[in-house]
Amino acid sequence: MKKDKCPPCKKTSIGGQALMEGIMMRGPKKTAMAVRNPEGEIVLEIKQNDSKTPLIAKIPVVRGVYSFTMSMIQGYKCLMRSAEISGLEEAEEEMRREAEAKKAAKAAKKAAKKGISPVAEPVGENHDSPAEQAPVAQEIFVEEQAPVTEQAATAVEAPVIEEKKEKKKADGASLTTTLVMILGVVLGLGLAIVLFKFVPTALYDLLVWLIPALKPANVALESLIRSLIEGILKIVIVVGYMAAVSLMKEIRRTFRYHGAEHKSIFCYEAGLELTVENVRKQRRFHPRCGTSFLILMVLVNVFVSFFIEPSFIAIFGGSMKEILGPIHGVLPTLVRTGISLVLLPLVMGIGYELLKLAGRYDNFLTRLISLPGVWLQHITVLEPDDSMIECAIAAIKEVIPEDESDKW
Repeated sequence: MKKDKCPPCKKTSIGGQALMEGIMMRGPKKTAMAVRNPEGEIVLEIKQNDSKTPLIAKIPVVRGVYSFTMSMIQGYKCLMRSAEISGLEEAEEEMRREAEAKKAAKAAKKAAKKGISPVAEPVGENHDSPAEQAPVAQEIFVEEQAPVTEQAATAVEAPVIEEKKEKKKADGASLTTTLVMILGVVLGLGLAIVLFKFVPTALYDLLVWLIPALKPANVALESLIRSLIEGILKIVIVVGYMAAVSLMKEIRRTFRYHGAEHKSIFCYEAGLELTVENVRKQRRFHPRCGTSFLILMVLVNVFVSFFIEPSFIAIFGGSMKEILGPIHGVLPTLVRTGISLVLLPLVMGIGYELLKLAGRYDNFLTRLISLPGVWLQHITVLEPDDSMIECAIAAIKEVIPEDESDKW
């Protein structure tokens, strides 16, 4: 049976992100995160957005870079927090403890075969080890205190010691989370640069070296062919990467929450009551999805890359091959990759404006702009179950402003 599709009666600026066992929704004034904990309960966290919008967020093209950067930072923080709430971190810690236990058992078994006792000597029996004697000395010292004041001292010191331990643990967890976030961003950026910038450029240079006919004498035509081939390679890498990660069970669940996010926004835009039944009827594929933005960036990059070689010739008076070395050399590839990175903010800005255009209007042109992203959403946006829809409803209800300031 074909599902009903309710036509939108309004366009909203509210957007969201799928998390680990939950959803984050961001409105004009508040951001809400609804995540299911290990007991199956929805944990809702809400915070106010910054009231002041910087000038850079209002300048066309430039605002795309700002918006994308801030979304990445906030999205990563919410993703880490959702992993904590959903119990993923505890599960990983349990797996680590099990791995350590298996390792210790294996070591003990190996030691037993060699005739070495794996059982450590009780503390205090080895008088040659002052390090092991330290805890016992402390214990004896405590026992020598006046018995009348021991309980009182313990009652006073215990809360203080416990508080210090908790503070130290919290500080350690905060530092660890920060370091993990920084490392994740650095590794993510490095992987993105290698996969989507360096690899397509290097592969094209290799193809030209193997098939010289791919490089015509006309500079403009060669630049166009290069841009098209590199663009196709980038799309293949993006689609292949998304398809590969979608095979993971946890990622597939996240993609299902992605579907719940889209459906709840469509339901709100249709002017329907936010119920599980109404949300379930909606479409999964939204023109303002981040997946669409990713594909738009690739397509815009094809257009922008067309001008790299002609501009290089105009500035330096020769092609990269003539000035930097042979076509299969590493230096021209690195230089072209560097130029692409410098142009990345421009690509982001143009892609963002196209995404806003596609989200605001519904006509042949905007549907054409959204089409590649909608195709890719068949991989990244899956059908949710009712429990996922409940999370999406809980999050979006908290960010809908009363003054309708979310109008697109």
